[in-house]
Amino acid sequence: MRIRSLFLILILTLIGAFTALNWSVFLTNSTLSFGVATLQAPIGMIMLGLLVFVVAYFMVYVLYLQSTVLFDTRRNAKELQLNRELADKAEASRFTELRTFLEAGLKQRAEQDSAGQQAVLVRLDALEKTLRTSVEQSGNSLSAYIGELEDRLNTQGTGAARNQ
Repeated sequence: MRIRSLFLILILTLIGAFTALNWSVFLTNSTLSFGVATLQAPIGMIMLGLLVFVVAYFMVYVLYLQSTVLFDTRRNAKELQLNRELADKAEASRFTELRTFLEAGLKQRAEQDSAGQQAVLVRLDALEKTLRTSVEQSGNSLSAYIGELEDRLNTQGTGAARNQ
């Protein structure tokens, strides 16, 4: 319990004990003036009745405040839950949008890679043809040089055989 509640219970207990100890005085009649009239009544009972009325009034007021706060808390909790659900849906849609954006970017990148790969393959084919042509020309030139050397050797060999 809170200290205020304990303090209130202590005060009410003390008032109850005081009333029990002085009950005969509370029931003693006395003359009471109400401004326009006078009345013979026990002042202690009237004051005790007023005290009970004030305490009951404040208890009702406290219950009203607590119920109002409880209803407001529940309403705020519901609104918070609705806002949380809206935020979750918005976040999910952002994730979906991000996924779509990434998929489109990856698809575009794959298309660029495919186009680049095709360009590299075309370039490699052209280089391969050029290399084959160069190798073939080099082979032809080498064959021609070897054939020319053979002819020279043959002509020198037949010329040396004639000289002998």
